[in-house]
Amino acid sequence: MTISRERVLAELAQIAVPGGGNLVSADLVRALNVESGVVRFVIEAADAGSARALAPVEAEAQRRLSALPGVEKVQIVTTAPAAPRGAAPQVAARSGGEAPPSLKIGRHPTPQAGPAPVSGVARILAIGSGKGGVGKSTLTSNLAVALARKGRRVGLLDADIYGPSQPRMLGLTGQRPTSDGQMIEPLHAHGVTVMSLGLMTKEGEAVVWRGPMLMGALQQMLNQVKWGELDVLLVDLPPGTGDVQLSLCQKAQVSGAIIVSTPQDVALIDARRAIDMFGKLQTPVLGLVENMSTYICPNCGHEAHLFGHGGVAAEAAALGLPFLGEIPLNLDLRLAGDAGTPIAAGDGPAAQSFARLAERLIAGGMA
Repeated sequence: MTISRERVLAELAQIAVPGGGNLVSADLVRALNVESGVVRFVIEAADAGSARALAPVEAEAQRRLSALPGVEKVQIVTTAPAAPRGAAPQVAARSGGEAPPSLKIGRHPTPQAGPAPVSGVARILAIGSGKGGVGKSTLTSNLAVALARKGRRVGLLDADIYGPSQPRMLGLTGQRPTSDGQMIEPLHAHGVTVMSLGLMTKEGEAVVWRGPMLMGALQQMLNQVKWGELDVLLVDLPPGTGDVQLSLCQKAQVSGAIIVSTPQDVALIDARRAIDMFGKLQTPVLGLVENMSTYICPNCGHEAHLFGHGGVAAEAAALGLPFLGEIPLNLDLRLAGDAGTPIAAGDGPAAQSFARLAERLIAGGMA
């Protein structure tokens, strides 16, 4: 019998911790890995004193998990951040005696009771896919611009932390956000408010982070950014079903997810995984979009279906989910993204396909 990550989390959620709550609700579990019957994770305490108080909790977790069917070995490490030698206590700088937040992107996440709204943001839409290469980021940037052209107040959070591409596609390469020491001021392009880790690093610079740092970065970009008053915040997720997706749905009140896929079977297999993941995270899937749906030859007008056609619509029907529309495979679409001017900012058939998608979301109360 194999043990699942969900079963481990359910068991940890039954272990009370000092101060109230449990290991999961108190957000103390880091780097959980369940593989081949071996369960590994870190209990991250706030300080050394808290770590010592958690010793009975670690022992209880070891006992409970070792008794589960399918668990062969349990490895738990309890840690706490070490204070720098000679460091003086931090002086409170904000009203009420609260110390200013760290604006260094990439710290560990802070404890949080559960999904919370983002100040000023009416709706959060996660744009996901089960695999890379299906044009999810291109679709997200163009959809954001199309919604803005329809009069919506739109934000775009580039949560593809390992491969942030929105600065290039929105013409923001080389620009940097500013801060007032408390909050980060995002950038603006084509009527869209934008935040991306790519704005904080050099283009081409690798981000080499473990899961907790990814989760902390996402939490900061949600809550330490001056998003202003938005009708909708689009979150461009990385491919797959990993830490960023999990953190977003656990930390923020996500209104729903939109799944992007190309028509061929190999992409749809992974799209199903993404749909299943959002189901497990209790995030509604609002619909599916077929990208690279058709190709019209600019010379002769012949229509070709390079990746098949209609597969996403058929999958949506089979799953009882809305089919939100088709986006063509178009050379100008790619060139516009590389140039930093999304095609949705102009006119033409490709721009109209994004306009129709935006209209569908607005009419459905999704944006």
